[in-house]
Amino acid sequence: MEEQTGPLAGIRVVELGNFIAAPTAGRLLADFGADVVKVERPGTGDELRRWRLHDGDTSLLFRTLGRNKRSVTVDLRRREGQEIVRTLAARSDVLLENFRPGTLERWGLGPDELRALNPRLVVVRVSGYGQTGPYRDRPGFGGVAEAIGGLRALTGYPDRPPTRVGVSLADSVAGLYAVIGALMGLLRRDREPGAVPGEVVDVALYEAVYSLMESLLPDFDAFGVVREPAGSALPGVAPSNTYRCADGKYIVVSGNGDAIFRRLMQAVGRADLADDPRFADNAGRVAHAGLLDDVIGAWTATLPQDAAEAALRDASVPCGPILTAAGIAEDPHFTARGMHERHRVPGHDGEVTFPGIVPALTERPGRTRHLGPDLGEHTDAVLAELGITGEALARLREKGVI
Repeated sequence: MEEQTGPLAGIRVVELGNFIAAPTAGRLLADFGADVVKVERPGTGDELRRWRLHDGDTSLLFRTLGRNKRSVTVDLRRREGQEIVRTLAARSDVLLENFRPGTLERWGLGPDELRALNPRLVVVRVSGYGQTGPYRDRPGFGGVAEAIGGLRALTGYPDRPPTRVGVSLADSVAGLYAVIGALMGLLRRDREPGAVPGEVVDVALYEAVYSLMESLLPDFDAFGVVREPAGSALPGVAPSNTYRCADGKYIVVSGNGDAIFRRLMQAVGRADLADDPRFADNAGRVAHAGLLDDVIGAWTATLPQDAAEAALRDASVPCGPILTAAGIAEDPHFTARGMHERHRVPGHDGEVTFPGIVPALTERPGRTRHLGPDLGEHTDAVLAELGITGEALARLREKGVI
């Protein structure tokens, strides 16, 4: 096994997850040194391997979310496969899974069974609706979670159907909560050496979304306020919006701090509004948000995006262009911050740019040791670490268990 570095070196994680949520958590743990053993179905593997597949048999999406992990193929529906996972879990610190509730229990791999083998194991479970409650048995994907959790009711424009963000937001946020839960479980284990059993972390996709909704429910419960879609603006904050420039490009401007607003008005040639008492605080600006958007939009319409951005930067007003993939690839700040990593991809000529590691640590930073592996690339090596070699390994392969 390659040398592990980073703050999580020495931690072993078993990932029993497909798609985005649990694999996102596994990727983050692996980025910072954990030995993440990803268990996949023989023959097909994680379905993510073929999502957005442009060439070959493994997508760049999987190469990204599978980075720094080791891939082992095991059929979890087979008794012998379940025994392999039990042996892995007995020698691991964290187990990640995102099956529908009850699935692991049917396979004899539930938290109680696994912690009987390894009392200090931290079990992290990600599902659509959580392990309890009346909806626990419903199938759940991230898009549905965004609807149930309140997000889709706020996206888009009032006169159009709700829209979604172009990434798997619910799954990715759930993956972040899964990592937080795993780290808290490990921290408790280390602070309370005698504490057993290990923590079980229950992450629901819809709750991950709901947790982002700020004061949506308190405002409704206390004041009867029902938030509605507001296009590119952020209700209750002004001015903060997206504005079209003379060249047809867009710029995002956030002038919603009191001092920032005054600088913004000076920059757009409306010094008369900078000290207008109507706009002295956020409440006043929100009451006249439409007027302020018209003022800023009229100014940006006279300038190309680069010029508008430069003028606002000179005035210390937060602003920025809406970057496409091409813009991100060319942006020098991404490169300077290590957010552009070049790696060779099996079956592809030349190197490909992948996103860097977040967050940046000073003393023991994470690093990309390798991209997402080929299916079953590490099966023999990992099983050898469990003492499964030679004829035993051959029999498992012949029976289709691995």
